[in-house]
Amino acid sequence: MSLLPPQIQKAIEEFSKLPGIGSKSAERLTFHLLRSSKASPENLGKALTDLKVSLHYCRHCQMVTLQEECSICVDASRDHTTILVVENPLDVIAFERSGYTGVYHVLHGVLSPIDGMGPEQLKLKELMDRCSGGKVDEVIVATNPDVEGEATASFIREKLKEHVKKITRLAHGLPMGADIEFADQVTLKEAVDGRRAL
Repeated sequence: MSLLPPQIQKAIEEFSKLPGIGSKSAERLTFHLLRSSKASPENLGKALTDLKVSLHYCRHCQMVTLQEECSICVDASRDHTTILVVENPLDVIAFERSGYTGVYHVLHGVLSPIDGMGPEQLKLKELMDRCSGGKVDEVIVATNPDVEGEATASFIREKLKEHVKKITRLAHGLPMGADIEFADQVTLKEAVDGRRAL
């Protein structure tokens, strides 16, 4: 029998489902919301609901957006013949700071059978569809330099090699196991400039 009311137990369970949040952190977050005069559970709940209701994936690149197409995909000054493939939306933000001028494709993850992430769970079909029309000259694979990122890069190369003239991978200026979203602007720019054939 739990000493905590079911509402508190449920909140702790839901916080525990978030990445990087263990049971102790989930308990602290729940009780912080209960006792803090600044934290508003109502505002937090509304913000989380709005995430699911208001946001969409861009029909081209799969970036999160309020419209059918994101601001990058509708920008005529971008190089639409070069697609930079990234794992998540935070990577797009990091590359935008580096001065990259092409367009993106967000996979929303990487291949990881242990985590139940196969090709069907990623936005790979959408990438294949974009590249099959012959309008893409280069695909730059910018998955993280770890085992899952490398496996995803190899899978993309195999699927696209008949459809795209040039498939490249970021240079290994990024350390193995690093997350792109935490890399500095200079490192990202050098990684793009020093990319290699995949």
